[in-house]
Amino acid sequence: MPNSHPRQSEFSFRVDTPLRARDGARTLGRTGTITTPHGEIRTPAFIAVGTKATVKAVLPESVRDLGAQAVLANAYHLYLQPGPEILDEAGGLGRFMNWHRPTFTDSGGFQVMSLGSGFKKVIDMMAVDASGADDPARDTAVAPGKERLAHIDEDGVWFTSHLNGDRHRFSPEISMNVQHQIGADIMFAFDELTTLQNSRAYQEESLERTRRWAERCVAEHFRLTDEREHRPYQALFGVIQGAQYEDLRRKACQDLGAMPFDGFGIGGALEKENLGTIVAWCSEELPEDKPRHLLGISEPDDIFAAIEAGADTFDCVSPTRVARNSAFYTAEGRFNLSGAKYRQDWGPLQDGCDCYTCQNYTRAYIRHLYKAKEMLSHTLISIHNERFVVRMVDDARKAIEDGTFWDFKAETLGRYYTQR
Repeated sequence: MPNSHPRQSEFSFRVDTPLRARDGARTLGRTGTITTPHGEIRTPAFIAVGTKATVKAVLPESVRDLGAQAVLANAYHLYLQPGPEILDEAGGLGRFMNWHRPTFTDSGGFQVMSLGSGFKKVIDMMAVDASGADDPARDTAVAPGKERLAHIDEDGVWFTSHLNGDRHRFSPEISMNVQHQIGADIMFAFDELTTLQNSRAYQEESLERTRRWAERCVAEHFRLTDEREHRPYQALFGVIQGAQYEDLRRKACQDLGAMPFDGFGIGGALEKENLGTIVAWCSEELPEDKPRHLLGISEPDDIFAAIEAGADTFDCVSPTRVARNSAFYTAEGRFNLSGAKYRQDWGPLQDGCDCYTCQNYTRAYIRHLYKAKEMLSHTLISIHNERFVVRMVDDARKAIEDGTFWDFKAETLGRYYTQR
């Protein structure tokens, strides 16, 4: 495995402002700037999820206007449809979807493993009973009433498409080829996803396999970078696994931190109540001068915990997913617009919100759209929800810069969780 590649200089990360504790001591949090061939990302930043080259129900121009600095698409879904060769021919993900800011793709590992076990889009974040940590029966678990559609071996994974039942193969090399064709600015190494339900013995076995796959990803990434010199440089992030185990998380960080990755993703299932602690373990071990992306969070308490613990960017589908069920975010918590009390409510989703939806539409109108099963309700609520999370993280970044982070956190979370 090569130690570096000359084109890695086309991607960079700079730490700008460290987060200071109330007593003046330095914490793991920080602001920073990621520089990609398609622009900068000022961190911490929330990355909008555009799974199939679209943030669901929202125009790319609207995603830009609501302040998103980058979008993350899914290699698994784009591999199956329309196929990576289509995006390559189009000139890459950004050109394909008319998005002219930075882009991410995940490796496809999450979907291959989770869909393969029948768990669809959900990874358990609840603590497990440690007394069963060594039970091997956990390692072959599938969702009730489902069959296993993914089978892992040392070389990669065989999986069955959820679209038509066709059989496919992903390996570190295939994932790298797929992601190079998709053409995002930031890619993730192919890893094995484990859950909190897997045994300790399997977590150790899986972690070592992910390490070997990481080495293969780097080698193939550098080979493809040479082969595709006509394309902008694509940064590669290694993915840290290890579930809830401190020693495994730290080992993964030490192993992958020694490899020539451009940054790192913190993946796998995390116990919600220990999210900040687990991210902090990783931040303490990983190189300080490389960005850290936490995969799959958007709840305000999780976001603040991640920022304090040193995460620079994070993503989640939740803002648009809950919007499709009429849920909308406000400073006082999350509410459901289907309630009868909104039938004649002529106010915006949130007073004082600067998003397009709140500037132009009422709760009563959007509730009508939802009840009438009009797709425009999904669009309008999604715009608001994405803007809410993007603005909250932007404000957290400003609060770190001006030294008011702890007051901002207390006020924000105090208001948001008052109703709960």
